[in-house]
Amino acid sequence: MYAQFFGLKQTPFSIAPDPRYLFMSERHREALAHLLYGVGGGGGFVVLTGEIGAGKTTVCRCFLEQIPRRCNVAYIFNPKLTVAELLKSVCDEFRIPYEHQGTGQATIKDYVDPLNEYLLKTHAVGQNNVLIIDEAQNLSSEVLEQLRLLTNLETSERKLLQIMLIGQPELRTMLARPELAQLAQRVIAHFHLEALSEVETGQYIQHRLSVAGLNRGKLFDNKAVRRIHELTHGVPRRINLLCDRALLGAYAESKNRVDKTIVEKASHEVFQTLEPLDAPTSRGASARKHSFKLKWPPLAAGAMVFLMSGLLVAVGAWLFQRHYAPLKIATKQAAVTAPAAAASMVASQASKAANTTAPVPVDAHQITQSAYRQEKDALRALATLWQVTLNEGDACQLAAQQQLACFRNSGGLSLIKQLERPVVLMLHDEREQAMFALLTGLQGQSAILQIESHRYALPLSALATMWRGDFTTLWHTPPTYRGKILPGNTGPTVDWLAAQLAQINHEPAPITSHKQVFGAPMQAKVYAFQLSQGLKPDGVVGATTFMQINRAIGIPEPILLTGQAATR
Repeated sequence: MYAQFFGLKQTPFSIAPDPRYLFMSERHREALAHLLYGVGGGGGFVVLTGEIGAGKTTVCRCFLEQIPRRCNVAYIFNPKLTVAELLKSVCDEFRIPYEHQGTGQATIKDYVDPLNEYLLKTHAVGQNNVLIIDEAQNLSSEVLEQLRLLTNLETSERKLLQIMLIGQPELRTMLARPELAQLAQRVIAHFHLEALSEVETGQYIQHRLSVAGLNRGKLFDNKAVRRIHELTHGVPRRINLLCDRALLGAYAESKNRVDKTIVEKASHEVFQTLEPLDAPTSRGASARKHSFKLKWPPLAAGAMVFLMSGLLVAVGAWLFQRHYAPLKIATKQAAVTAPAAAASMVASQASKAANTTAPVPVDAHQITQSAYRQEKDALRALATLWQVTLNEGDACQLAAQQQLACFRNSGGLSLIKQLERPVVLMLHDEREQAMFALLTGLQGQSAILQIESHRYALPLSALATMWRGDFTTLWHTPPTYRGKILPGNTGPTVDWLAAQLAQINHEPAPITSHKQVFGAPMQAKVYAFQLSQGLKPDGVVGATTFMQINRAIGIPEPILLTGQAATR
């Protein structure tokens, strides 16, 4: 609602995770270092804790991208499970087949035995195994004890399973219980992620505004930033909520900047339903209520009511446009088309979204019956999400003519989640014949696949039986793109890179008349950018680095939908 008023391309303070807005403070980097140390630390437990909204998921996402290739990862994000359910989920994540021996219901032994066999076999071929459990404060004592028992399998040099527990501060209290003393003794690294400092809060706010398209000065004055830090205690999610409401308030008052007074007004409304950070820590303590109401000018308040009344209608169109109908990029300038064209596109795509039906639950066999037999057909379907039509011929060559490049990889689901974009999966049936499907979203333990005009919900456990991790996706290339940028390279693509890095780092634009060389100074900037984005920091600008630069400078590309949004 206020984005256009402030000259922004999109709202900058959404609480939804978006890799374009990734901000890694020194504390986040240190937390990441602890997780990476844990991978090579000889097994056992690594614990990462932090307040709600402190950025634990951000750190975990960066960690997953930097895990060595010969490391198998199982990720559990819903730990409210029994011992048997957890073990079954672990086997599913590691793609370990299991079956019940004898009669009656399945037992813990049915899962533990094949898991132990798998750990021994993978260790024999030089592979490591990491189990990551998010929201680990929800684990029961019985499940934690079973996890400890899983780490008993070891060689003379190391344990065969590395377990990482990520959770809220209560997790530290849980591990201090006497009955969990044996588990606590096996924790080889423990890091508590603190909130942002006042300086980092200001940097965080400015970073998100810049990614959203701000190209002039600051929208929050220094006193406003200081008050935001005091009210939120530097917790990123709370910062997002407060800044979003403060910008709305400034818009309602027709002010070009947010001052301390507007922040104070916004805080009373935002934190009416949130427990204040200085409230009693007891979970049973009721949140303090505020009776103060925002006192925007009557005319502006009326405008806000009118705008809010249209929100429910507009939000569906906005989400669809953001995920599936990115604006076209001008070939020479790599810039977004005019707002009027964007509005027309939103309306067009929203009407299509209204006719979309919910995904149909299916099994692997049903997918093999419906999947694309030719990759080019699946790539054509993928290209439509970029608003590009590919005719007959080599799909990737045709895409290159429209400033798109194919990216092929076998990095599996972890890399797809990192890139957060729709992909074409290469599947295999029982006769090892290849077939293809378009992955458009992930919802719970299901993959949302699109084949022709139909959408299917396939359990990830079923997907694992027919998919080996191979996928293809598309991304917008810079002008005159010829491939990855290596040390010593020059040319238009290097000039483009220098300009984008300057924008990302809030530095003056390079002088266009000067020939840019990809030497040590620019490579150091690329290294820092890769580290901040959770990429492997090698200083080489390849496809994945280009993709993240596109996100950072606001070039819209389709996004892989997650959660409930994936099934709408």
